Amino acid sequence: MKSILAKIVVSQFFCTSLWFAGNAIMPDIIQQLHFEAGSLAHLTSVVQFGFILGTLVFALFMISDRISPSRVFFISSLIAGGCNLAITLDGIQFASLVTLRFFTGFFLAGIYPIGMKIASDYFQKGLGKSLGFLVGALVLGTAFPHLLKWLTMGLPWKYVLFSTSALSAIGGTIILLFVPDGPYRKAGQQIKLAAFFKVFRNREFRAAALGYFGHMWELYAFWAFVPVILRTYKEHYPGSALNIPFYSFLIIASGGIACAVTGWLSQRWGTKRMAMLLLFLSCICCLLSPLFLFNPSVVALLVFLFFWGLVVIADSPLFSTLVAQNAPGESRGTSLTMVTCIGFAITIVSIELMSVLLDRVNTQFVYMALAIGPVLGLLALLGKRGKAKAGRGES
Repeated sequence: MKSILAKIVVSQFFCTSLWFAGNAIMPDIIQQLHFEAGSLAHLTSVVQFGFILGTLVFALFMISDRISPSRVFFISSLIAGGCNLAITLDGIQFASLVTLRFFTGFFLAGIYPIGMKIASDYFQKGLGKSLGFLVGALVLGTAFPHLLKWLTMGLPWKYVLFSTSALSAIGGTIILLFVPDGPYRKAGQQIKLAAFFKVFRNREFRAAALGYFGHMWELYAFWAFVPVILRTYKEHYPGSALNIPFYSFLIIASGGIACAVTGWLSQRWGTKRMAMLLLFLSCICCLLSPLFLFNPSVVALLVFLFFWGLVVIADSPLFSTLVAQNAPGESRGTSLTMVTCIGFAITIVSIELMSVLLDRVNTQFVYMALAIGPVLGLLALLGKRGKAKAGRGES
């Protein structure tokens, strides 16, 4: 079982490197192709929108419950990687770039939630720890293009896309060849649209989902704007000499370690309790951000961003665990996909809001708006406290 988990984790890492490939090379694309400076938010949002539509399609047709999840993962990895690679074609226009990023996001819906589905089909006990490693792989995959950008400094930006597309194909092949359908898989025999809505009647499931939605409001907006935060600080303090791609990678990637650690700790302290603590800590980071984003000490800024990078993602596998534990076995894949779909729809709103606020509000105070999601998520979880027993030492 350990070797199976390792293969899923490696494959997830390879394939999700596609997610922020566009963000890592955006300054180069803007300069070379003469796109608008605000393209970062739009290209990030279009990937999220593609992912949302993809997860909606996968959920409505119960694809991961009716078809072998390993095959779905493999096919999605090839198509998503192909869309990513097509960006390197000469003479690409902004409309084509947007379309390709949209379809990359669409087929990432056959990778990230399907990877969680595969893990849940193998691991019922210790699911929180397993998903901790899996979400950690997503974090590293998300951060990896920034590292590639740093490593290929001075080389054409297309090398980042070549590398991430190749990794996606390798990751999908690993799943197809070495990770068959899990022993706890319950295949759905027919499409049941009612399952898309009925699962929310479960009180514990609903509380976990609302906590996840609050977490998602903050997460991808923070990840998308980490390079912007560093670039703004460097412009404010020209002598700081910040290596933006390198520190962007480290700040985002640090959350991968946090996911693995909190997945393990949740077995002792309880999944729900750990998720609430981490959501509270990331909320505090949002509220305290004005004290650090223009602090004269670059060390204070980096320590703060590293801590924020740890807590902003560490609760993600815990919420996914709570959702999986409280979903019916025959529609677990659909339930995970459905919740992920709504969560990513929320990320579009927060990312676009941040883009608007950065043009109209003092930059020092903009990121306080990210606290809205964690506050609402905590209220939902606290409202169910005493009623929900899921996640208290069960994972």
